Amino acid sequence: MIVPTSTIEIEKIAESRINGIDFSNLPFGKVFADHIFEMDYKDGQWTSPKIRPYGPINLSPAASALHYGQSIFEGMKAYRRPDGEVVMFRPEANFNRMNQSADRMCMPHVNKELFFEGLRQLLTIDSSWIPFGEESSLYIRPVMFATDDFIGVRPSDTYKFLVFTCPVSGYYTKPVRVRIETVYSRACEGGVGRAKAAGNYAAALFPARQAQKVGYDQLVWTDARDHKFIEESGTMNIMFVINNVLYTPALSGSILPGITRDSVLRLARDWGMEVEETNVAVDFVINSLKNGELQEAFGVGTAATIAHIDTIGYSGTDYKIPPIETREFSNKVSAYLQDLRMGRKPDQYNWMYHVK
Repeated sequence: MIVPTSTIEIEKIAESRINGIDFSNLPFGKVFADHIFEMDYKDGQWTSPKIRPYGPINLSPAASALHYGQSIFEGMKAYRRPDGEVVMFRPEANFNRMNQSADRMCMPHVNKELFFEGLRQLLTIDSSWIPFGEESSLYIRPVMFATDDFIGVRPSDTYKFLVFTCPVSGYYTKPVRVRIETVYSRACEGGVGRAKAAGNYAAALFPARQAQKVGYDQLVWTDARDHKFIEESGTMNIMFVINNVLYTPALSGSILPGITRDSVLRLARDWGMEVEETNVAVDFVINSLKNGELQEAFGVGTAATIAHIDTIGYSGTDYKIPPIETREFSNKVSAYLQDLRMGRKPDQYNWMYHVK
């Protein structure tokens, strides 16, 4: 089904704010484009889709998302190629994952046709906000949350869905220092770690701040039961190259199924690299560091794509990873994905979505 353009009400901003933006100095996630896509779920269907000027929303103090945490989101990016064309990387995978998160959180599926038509129109209206530049993009944040004004623990009957955007430059400006967490947990088996739920990130804030106070950028999360196996790094999936084999934690109920993760693993296998999706023991990684067998460590995710890890801290000792320039695989895959986004590589996997 194709949603007619007339289905979506459009109210444009009286005067764009873009002239006041310094695109050469963009902090990540603090500068927002002119418009927002919005629709509401009630009586079993999505209603009143509209694009309006970016601004506050009306919300009841009793809105159940505020009290019981029914809130999910996604993260995507739009890129402007040197010829001016606008593309996105695998947005259908983000859409599917959002509905998987919705299932886990007892929330309704987002309508696919409305999602993509609203997104297309939003990017068209705010196309001037999509920056040129190899390290720049327009970050896209879809979010859905419960809106019933009811104090009682049950799934909401009503929801609001929003998509807003912000121009950004690189997420990390340098390789990151991480510490393996052995006390706190991001998620546990049987929990909601597999969903992109707001509460997962709230739970991570305190231990991450404790690590930052002693000089680390982020944490490496371990399993909640025994803290013996590595799960994620900060807000990203994590990978290691050890003796020329690519290791990454196997997906479980406590690990988010990353789209960048899936893409990197696909490329590695197609390039003939041995890949192990398995339980990655902390001891295995530390011993590989001590023995000089660990060649690369990096996080993978939408915001940073590839985030090189410089140092891993564990039990009071910091272990340095080999220099960035020596890292064959992560540099190769980072360059490949960038070339794909910019149109310098053929799209053999049909990963690029062309915004017409």
